[in-house]
Amino acid sequence: MLKIDGHDNAIIGPAMVWRENGLQDVLVYDGEQILENLMREGMTAEEAREYIEYNIESAYVGEKTPVVVWPDDNWQTS
Repeated sequence: MLKIDGHDNAIIGPAMVWRENGLQDVLVYDGEQILENLMREGMTAEEAREYIEYNIESAYVGEKTPVVVWPDDNWQTS
């Protein structure tokens, strides 16, 4: 299974998802925890959210691409 570098503490667990060639085992990550990790590294909440959206959620690195979920998504949009 592929991992998102630097965010092991955000792993929720494994899941099976449908991809091009059938069911694939992938890792599921908590987006809120990734957000907190990035903010601890100096990003604002908005910068971290944008980084996640463009560099993690939008990245497709093959059938084993991890999944990001937002169980407590409290993001406010303007």
